[in-house]
Amino acid sequence: MPLDGVKNIVLVLSGKGGVGKSSVTLQLALALSLQGKSVGILDIDLTGPSIPRLVGLEDAKITQSPSGWLPVPVHDAVTTQPDTTSSSSSPQPRGSLRCMSLGFLLRDRGDAVIWRGPKKTAMIRQFLSDVSWGETDYLLIDTPPGTSDEHIALAEQLLTLSTTDAAVAAQSNLPRLTGAVLVTTPQAVATSDVRKEANFCVKTSIPILGVIENMSGYACPCCGEVSNLFSSGGGEVMAQQLNIPFLGRVPVDVKFGELVEGKVEIESDDEDEGEEMGGQDEAPAEPDTRPLVERYQEGWSYPRFEEFAKTIIGGVQATAGAS
Repeated sequence: MPLDGVKNIVLVLSGKGGVGKSSVTLQLALALSLQGKSVGILDIDLTGPSIPRLVGLEDAKITQSPSGWLPVPVHDAVTTQPDTTSSSSSPQPRGSLRCMSLGFLLRDRGDAVIWRGPKKTAMIRQFLSDVSWGETDYLLIDTPPGTSDEHIALAEQLLTLSTTDAAVAAQSNLPRLTGAVLVTTPQAVATSDVRKEANFCVKTSIPILGVIENMSGYACPCCGEVSNLFSSGGGEVMAQQLNIPFLGRVPVDVKFGELVEGKVEIESDDEDEGEEMGGQDEAPAEPDTRPLVERYQEGWSYPRFEEFAKTIIGGVQATAGAS
């Protein structure tokens, strides 16, 4: 059956483009994986799929199996060595992470996807019915901005294939539509559009897990101190006014940008710079071949998303226990 093996579905939504939904989706997926959960990412931003680039797998291709399309693996599940910085000596499990995106199906990454609503709807239905996720604790769905054809098709399909009732999910094989995470930036121009997305969730009976205020300040790559270059707190005020949970703020993290894009080297215009430094050229840095999830733990954003992941897991366990 569609979504067989998926336990919880979490949507990542925003009414505004450019607020960082895809990066929030990826970081939340990595944080959930580091909590020992098996995670899948479904990218339904059909005209601008970003997940293949963010996970560094733009050249990967989808494979077919008797049970359906197989998602692209980002990393496998492992039981890591004990964390020497922790007081606990027990091993830390790490769940698997896999992803599915239209970007994996395009012949060329630069090909434009020029589709009308019915074709987009058909593609989303195929993603929800033909992908073999296997045992997956959390399926995160990265969505395009606004409340367009993709959102309507997604809501209609999910409300048919899953349930928002924890008790029904526990007694059946249906996945639980756990809820939506709303992403905004602090500026009023973003929060005004995200309010519409919250209204969309209310009208479609999708629970709201909380609001993440992304790009809330700038984190210094050297010391981690956060400076409010523009504004801060707009997302929290909106959450309070709408009476929905506020998960927290995430500053701009340069290290995360370097992690997914690679460090950009800028050549100096000063030809004598090498002589001033004693004529010694800096040796080129060796590429870091560790899995993305291991490198991500070194960034300033990880502790924040670790808390977000724990909050979501705690909420799921609490409602499951109450049922």
